[in-house]
Order: sequence, then C-alpha cells, then structure tokens
Amino acid sequence: IPNLYLPRWQKIFKSRLVGLAVAYGNTVFIVLIVILILLLFVWGACGEAGRPQGPAHPASRSLLRRLVTLISQQAVLGASTEAFRKQAEGASQAARRYMEDNDALRKV
Repeated sequence: IPNLYLPRWQKIFKSRLVGLAVAYGNTVFIVLIVILILLLFVWGACGEAGRPQGPAHPASRSLLRRLVTLISQQAVLGASTEAFRKQAEGASQAARRYMEDNDALRKV
C-alpha cells in the first residue's frame, strides 16, 4: 500500500471528532450498553403477539423511559464536567506560566 493514504488517515485520527470519541468513549460505551440492556428487557417482556407479559405494562415502560433519560443526562453532565475540568486545568497552567514569567521579568 503506498503512503498516499497516510496523510488522509493522520487527518482523520487527529480530528476533533475522533478526539472526543477517544476522550469520552468509555462513558458513551457504558451508557449505550445500559440502554441496550433496558431495551432488551422491554422487548423481551413483550410476547410474540406484542402483548405485554409481566413487568412491561405502561407504568414500567414509562419508568424505563425515565431511567434511560436520566442515564443519558448523567452521561452528558459527566462529559461536560470532564470538559470543564480540563479547561480549568489549562487555565491554571496558563496562569502559573504567566506568574512565573512575571516573576522572571521583575528579577530582570
């Protein structure tokens, strides 16, 4: 395979979208697994004719829908919290550098 495709792949892997997928991949994966398990639970509770059997009556479905909503909201909040933490760390590092530069200039 010629190296003609190498720059294209480097651009793809250095893109912001891939970076976000890598940064939040674990959280997104866990949320998707929980959603799939809940959906399989609801789907499995319905019989072949589509009639609810067992805990899949309307109150259970609304409860499951609420749980899925809460889990997805928690995932979004967790991701934004992580982004805010990284932003705060970057700001504190920049402030530290500026203070060190300022001290160095005062000594000169």
